[in-house]
Amino acid sequence: MNATLLLGREDVERLLTHGACIGAVEDAFRRLALGQVPPPGILGMHARDGGFHVKAGFLGCYFAAKINANFPGNTELPTIQGAVILFDATNGKPLAIMDSISITALRTAAASAVAVRYLARPDCDTALICGCGGQAAAQLEALRQVRTPRRVLAYDREPGRAAAFGRGTMPVHDLGEAVRASDIVITCTTATRYFIERDTVRAGTFIAAVGADNEHKQEIDPRLLAEAKVITDLTEQAARIGDLHHAIEAGVMTAADVHGELGEVVAGRKPGRERADEIIVFDSTGTGLQDVAAAVAAYEHATKVRYSERAGAA
Repeated sequence: MNATLLLGREDVERLLTHGACIGAVEDAFRRLALGQVPPPGILGMHARDGGFHVKAGFLGCYFAAKINANFPGNTELPTIQGAVILFDATNGKPLAIMDSISITALRTAAASAVAVRYLARPDCDTALICGCGGQAAAQLEALRQVRTPRRVLAYDREPGRAAAFGRGTMPVHDLGEAVRASDIVITCTTATRYFIERDTVRAGTFIAAVGADNEHKQEIDPRLLAEAKVITDLTEQAARIGDLHHAIEAGVMTAADVHGELGEVVAGRKPGRERADEIIVFDSTGTGLQDVAAAVAAYEHATKVRYSERAGAA
């Protein structure tokens, strides 16, 4: 019997390319919309200075559960850390235990890239990354898999982080001006109060709102959500913990006002962008389905590598 694989952060990043992860996540969203996989589950619990959540899901003959700690105040340790356990869903065998930092970053960025592919305008002169922490690099690299912006702006409430982000980006200090200039805006922060305001967003803009993954986080003005076409990863989940939650609490939206879920758009069951001037917001709360899709892609690549190494040694 093969031993359970242990994959550290560097292993996952070596095995799982952005292109492969985007393809795996896109396929998983499609299969969910078509009823080929069950909806994923989530459990969250708060700690004094942070919290923990468990996200889990099935995909074909696999099941994965991710346990993540999220402590925004960390300085010497990452904000998000944890582990993903991948199982054979036919017999319960643990197949792999892998670092969740890289899985979370890659699969979250992959979902944004899938949303950009279906919901952003094909032409993109300027993109804006808001929040230059651990998620930002993955978001930028995934974006560049599906669009080729002429320039990328970087904003962080700590200007030094935006200046140090690099990767061909231009640091900016005036957030409102940067939003007005951008065709695509990606927010990946730990903000607890919205900072993307309705009046700063021009017609045709696509926004991937990534940061709100519990009910206390918020990035998008509820008025903006109420006037935009809103796509979620999972509407029920977004209504509980996403930016949608705050729009509902503000009384400007209901869950029924959501245009659809990303999987429905990918599967062709709901239209994506219908006009060039539409403002579209993707409320990305992160799902167990994305975790299992990324974990399976990393695991299957690892097993192929091991098989090739053994065959070469024979």
